Amino acid sequence: MRYIRPLSIEDAVGQLTGSSGTAAILAGGSDLLVRMKGGFIEPELIVDIKAIDGLSEIRETAEGFSIGAAVPCAALGENAALKTAWPGVVEAAKLIGSKQVQGRCTIVGNLCNASPAADSVPALVAAHARALVIGPGGKRTIPVETVPTGPGKTSLSKGEIIEAILLDRRALRSGDAYLRFIPRTEMDIAVVSAGVNLTLDEQGVVKAARVALGAVAATVLLVEEAAEALIGRKMDEAALGRLAKVCAGACRPIDDKRGTVEFRRKVAGVLARRAAMTAYARAGGK
Repeated sequence: MRYIRPLSIEDAVGQLTGSSGTAAILAGGSDLLVRMKGGFIEPELIVDIKAIDGLSEIRETAEGFSIGAAVPCAALGENAALKTAWPGVVEAAKLIGSKQVQGRCTIVGNLCNASPAADSVPALVAAHARALVIGPGGKRTIPVETVPTGPGKTSLSKGEIIEAILLDRRALRSGDAYLRFIPRTEMDIAVVSAGVNLTLDEQGVVKAARVALGAVAATVLLVEEAAEALIGRKMDEAALGRLAKVCAGACRPIDDKRGTVEFRRKVAGVLARRAAMTAYARAGGK
């Protein structure tokens, strides 16, 4: 096994591209090291990206926010501007593991681990986040929801690295929220989760919406019909009831010891409803 700590993103891409065996990227390591210790993976090359300039920074620009691939989740909650603009995203990041884990884990790692139950991903999808990808073919920006393609699988090609997560500047009269259900009070993975992002007009009518569900399919679901149930309405009982029904129907969950198909569908509707109400209040709706 080789371990390298490149100082540039170009060097990291080159090392990954030129590797002949299994290669892995090390940022926080909260997934990678556990999998290595459990014998699930034995990479021939580990590329530690923490020393690369800019990857451990949250940058605020005129367009919004850029969250580097090596930024620990704990740092998101310490950034006042990001927390104010995207509270749902920060809420989701702060639910990953324990406080100790949050000092190491990253939202990019959470995304690339490609677990259907990843906490940060539904919130990022609802927020219309994009991934800035760099690889041997140059740079490209893709929607976050296109990165995971199945449990443990992503759409990234050999040599590609997600350099940062990009979030737009928060629109006026908008808000987001993330909720999950777990059997324990903390330090568990989601049985069902929901992220909602809303923008209102001056009368409090929803004019734009995104609704995402986690842990109810092989990848996070962006439920466009659920968004349509809210657009053009205030947050009345009819809209909320339609939202819950659509979300329950969109689920494609599995039966396992943590929850049945029927249970997950019901909870998906309940969580989407509650997250929508929170997002609506944060957007200034009454």
